[in-house]
Amino acid sequence: MTDRASNLTDRIKQKALEVGFHKVGIAIVPVNSDDEKAAVTSLQSWLTQNHQADMAWMANPKRQDLRLVMPEARSLICVALNYYTAHDRPEGNDYAKISRYGWGRDYHRILHKKLKALSTWLEAQGDDIRARYYADTGPVQDKFWAQQAGIGWIAKNSNVITRDYGSWVFLGEVLTNLELIGDRPHTSHCGTCTRCLDACPTGAITQPFVVDANLCIAYHTIENRAETLPETITPHLGGWVAGCDICQDVCPWNQRFAQESDVADFQPYPGNVDPTLTELAELSDEEYDRRFPASALRRIKPAMMRRNARSNLRIDVE
Repeated sequence: MTDRASNLTDRIKQKALEVGFHKVGIAIVPVNSDDEKAAVTSLQSWLTQNHQADMAWMANPKRQDLRLVMPEARSLICVALNYYTAHDRPEGNDYAKISRYGWGRDYHRILHKKLKALSTWLEAQGDDIRARYYADTGPVQDKFWAQQAGIGWIAKNSNVITRDYGSWVFLGEVLTNLELIGDRPHTSHCGTCTRCLDACPTGAITQPFVVDANLCIAYHTIENRAETLPETITPHLGGWVAGCDICQDVCPWNQRFAQESDVADFQPYPGNVDPTLTELAELSDEEYDRRFPASALRRIKPAMMRRNARSNLRIDVE
């Protein structure tokens, strides 16, 4: 590889850190590598078993071949942004639980702004340079590529764990036609630990590295558009109304290495850490708009939030 590629790779990493990302790594787009084949096979198996539930977008063929997303792609600049804030939920059955990812400002807006800045800078380095960025918004196996880029490893609960921040990170990537210097793929460090599998109240982690959305509390509280939640799920909600952090909360890597994010926008909006089930069960559409401005929780419609809260309250009554 040329000195120019090495120099540009170093400059790209420096720029990624300058725009505010906490981790950055480079993955090379190979030609039918064994690792990529294995990732595609795992995805196909997951889809065949209908573990995606109603998330039809997971079956997009582009997700199985990065070259369909950007044919000229030769490298991925993979980034991670720490979103952990040191707040504890109150104890008690009266309180509703919202996943940490949704406490503050919509992470898509924050990542996209930084990714756009990085991509714009990159394309300005040469007339023939192309860049395309995603942050949980495109048909890219971001977790696989993050591991290939050395960001972290895919854990048994299917999240990416980093040595620096645990799994409390958002992932993004910039696809480019540049041939850069790749980082060494990260090795796995879950070992024999099964805390995430053991803690999941619905058994959604059916085996290491496999999550069945049909059994996942996060899926049902965020993506399930039905008027009522399945009877197999409601007894296990445990107060969750927007996502679920159980498998992350019990992870030893998170308990040891989580650290406060320096991104002020990730600090919780008022009331997001300690809402009550009763108030959310009766939340009007207007109050919902006021309470969750520019929030990733906007994906959960007001009627769904009321449904989720009421499903928890019915459990308490029973």
